[in-house]
Amino acid sequence: MKTIKAAVCHSFGAPLSVEDIRLRPPEAGEVEVTLDAVAICHSDISYAEGAWGGSLPAVYGHEAAGRVAAVGSGVTGLAEGDSVIVTLIRSCGTCASCAGGTPTLCETPYDGDHGPIRTADGGKLHQAMACGAFAEAVVVDQRQVVKIADDIPKEAAALVACGVITGVGAVVNAAKLRAGQDVVVIGAGGVGLNAIQGARIAGARRIVAVDMSAEKLEIAREFGATDGVLASEGKPWRAAKKAMGRGADAVIVTVGVTAAYDSAPQYLAYGGKVIMVGMPHIDETSTYAPVMMAAVGQGMVGSKMGDVVIQRDIPWMVDLYGQGRLKLDELISGRWELGQINEAIADTKTGSARRNVIVFDR
Repeated sequence: MKTIKAAVCHSFGAPLSVEDIRLRPPEAGEVEVTLDAVAICHSDISYAEGAWGGSLPAVYGHEAAGRVAAVGSGVTGLAEGDSVIVTLIRSCGTCASCAGGTPTLCETPYDGDHGPIRTADGGKLHQAMACGAFAEAVVVDQRQVVKIADDIPKEAAALVACGVITGVGAVVNAAKLRAGQDVVVIGAGGVGLNAIQGARIAGARRIVAVDMSAEKLEIAREFGATDGVLASEGKPWRAAKKAMGRGADAVIVTVGVTAAYDSAPQYLAYGGKVIMVGMPHIDETSTYAPVMMAAVGQGMVGSKMGDVVIQRDIPWMVDLYGQGRLKLDELISGRWELGQINEAIADTKTGSARRNVIVFDR
């Protein structure tokens, strides 16, 4: 086993500790990736704060890019030196969900307590979200990575691993938006900006961003929003409907706030649907009037990781970036070193950051 640096969570809500850990070589069907960049997602923060429970000590991080350092037996299509994006989407390929084309809902459990990492003294160390990318390197299943061109900046590529595929995929795959339809995106953070980009790429007529921050609404316009509505002013769905001239065909909720879910159906047109992306804490609930939704054919559907098939969807998204049609560099708020990860997390929690990225200096 090799020794690498990683940011370890020993106690929920406490600062992460940058320390030495042990990483075993890749086994059958696995690859080792030396990371160049890993972005900080709010899901990592929620896990580290104990919002959804989990095993400790743990290494979080799941939005990464780097180069293949080694491959295990049976790995095909990947070789040492390849540039890759690393995701948390670990799929078995054979369960009912995988066979049905929805690998984000893979039903085969993964035990992160018995993954490829250990503490410096050989003790248990949980590989969170089947990734554990707040580290200099990872060992993951080959199905979790997608090869990309060498000339794509890794800090930009890392964003595709979660925030981009989740936001764009929620519009394209979950909402199945058609050109000319209207969209409301609640939350103009990292995932919300990508949902806005997805709506623009899909040809939406009106894209209304809803957020508590006027500054974020201005940024949302840069990414393709046609209108912005402050969530703090009265009944924001009225302003959104006025901007569209009707209700929305799709409302994408990208924040884990129950109040946002409570209000989301108010934005809908007849036959519209709410796409549930943001994840509130596990003990929180929302309330709806089901009679209204039933009467006018509205619906609500969860969307995990944009319902993507990464080997299908990441290549075309990366290609759009190369064409200048998908903004990635503009999503990066700040670049930090691994030793600064707690400061980067604190900055992310202020709500002003789009995406903070940990960059490893080689």
